[in-house]
Amino acid sequence: MTGNRLPAGDRLRVLVVGAGYLAGRVGERLGALGHAVTLSSRRRPATAQARRLGWHPVDVGDRRSVHALFAATAPDAVVVAHGPSDITWCEANPGQAMAAHRGGARYLAEALGSRRALLISTDNVFPGSRSSYGESDRAEPANAYGRAKLAAEDTLLATGDVLVLRVSLVYGWDRDGLRPNFFTTCAQQLSRSRPVAVPDDHWNSPVLIDDVAEWTTALLGSAHTGVVHLGGPRRVSRLAWARHIAACCGRDPALVRTLPKHSTVYACRPRNACLHSERAAHLPELAGLDPVDVLEASNRLIAQEEESR
Repeated sequence: MTGNRLPAGDRLRVLVVGAGYLAGRVGERLGALGHAVTLSSRRRPATAQARRLGWHPVDVGDRRSVHALFAATAPDAVVVAHGPSDITWCEANPGQAMAAHRGGARYLAEALGSRRALLISTDNVFPGSRSSYGESDRAEPANAYGRAKLAAEDTLLATGDVLVLRVSLVYGWDRDGLRPNFFTTCAQQLSRSRPVAVPDDHWNSPVLIDDVAEWTTALLGSAHTGVVHLGGPRRVSRLAWARHIAACCGRDPALVRTLPKHSTVYACRPRNACLHSERAAHLPELAGLDPVDVLEASNRLIAQEEESR
């Protein structure tokens, strides 16, 4: 199923619903391509790249606020990347998580009209009993966050010209975010010779935030609808990844202590939070945009950090 392609070469007004680490990097990439970008959230952006972009307040749980946002920004296209995304918080507050994601999606769908939209979703829509999941696999959410995101997917996909990009665990340097990602947390702690505790029974297919931004901008400008998966090329345990980060920092991998997943903040995550794509190889817009390997990218990110000191 396809929708209407965005005009090639035009300077578009793109509304990004969200203003966190991921939304800010997507907005930054869109801005670098010459588009006029507005982030939107209840609070002003906290990250450096997000603060450099335009911003408009919105409460996605309020219909009037959402419609006022569209009236003020008059977007040509929309990227939906709003929270809450703290999976542990969502598990403790399932009603609020559902209201934010499904309720927000309902009001966004009303306001979209015929506009092109892309929703960034999650691997948590799967139960984690298999090593990896493709687009044709049935979604059976592992937790409250996954249920809320799947409800948002269904709501927005019903409007027509919408594509859902499900992404696996996103990583990269996030020094000024409210909730730094796994890579940033491990690298900061281990570089100071501080121990970290991670589960020894939890696997991901991590994807670099730059790859998420590249795929989002490429697919937003395409005519594709439905669901596309973006996972990194390597399935890796949190334990192996953290020990690799320790070695990259020149620290003893023994600083990484192991715990079973059920005793950590990752308890409600699917055991295998891994994605692969059955569609990506057939989408010309993604040619040359193969996601990078997480261990190679970790090497590079830490080396760049050390060089900048």
